[in-house]
Parts: sequence; C-alpha cells; structure tokens
Amino acid sequence: MTATAKFGAISLDSKDPRGLGLFYRQLLGLELKYESDELVVLQGDGVTLTIERVDDHIPPDWPGNRVPKQMHLDLFVTALDSAEQAAIALGASKPVPQPEPDRWRVLLDPSGHPFCLTVPAIPTG
Repeated sequence: MTATAKFGAISLDSKDPRGLGLFYRQLLGLELKYESDELVVLQGDGVTLTIERVDDHIPPDWPGNRVPKQMHLDLFVTALDSAEQAAIALGASKPVPQPEPDRWRVLLDPSGHPFCLTVPAIPTG
C-alpha cells in the first residue's frame, strides 16, 4: 500500500509557545529546530513536536470533559491538492474556513479530529 502522507509532527496549542517549548526541550532533551513568537519546532529520536500560538487557548480540564484534550497531527505531503483529495477519498472532510490553504490544509478525520496536510518548510530527518 502506498502512503498518501508521512507522519510529520505532533502539534500542541499554547498561549506561550516559547515557554512550553523550553519546558519540553528540558523535559525530553529535544533539539530546537525553529523558534518564534508564533511557532516552536523541536525534534528528537524520530519525532517532531511543534507548539503553535493560540491566543485564546483554553487548557483542557482533564480529567473532566468540559474542555477536551487538544492536539493535532501534522502530516507531510509532497503535493497539497492530491494529498487532500486522497484523504477525503479515505473519509476525511474539509472544514471551512481554511486559514492558509497555500501552506497547509486542515481536514477532519472520520471522528472529527483535526489534522493538517502540509509541505514541510523545515527539513526533517
């Protein structure tokens, strides 16, 4: 079976990407690949962790379910249009709006979890 996408990253939302990035760098010994006020990219042992700024982020209230756990997958592809079509053919749906459709596509898996298809801007490996 030929894959449509390659697992790219686990992405966390945060009001403070730099602060959360520092926490995970120190906790997991990850290498800093990129850092800005909007995005931190960490890498280590075959996994990439990104932390993205969400100004109105509300932390989950685990173990409650009023505010559920939050994260999404970034899946790396070589061509956005064909990867989007393949994912939709497998059962994904495409919500509106799309924040930056030239850079990534936000899709929903069959259970409603968001994931992003993107062409990686930062080399992986």
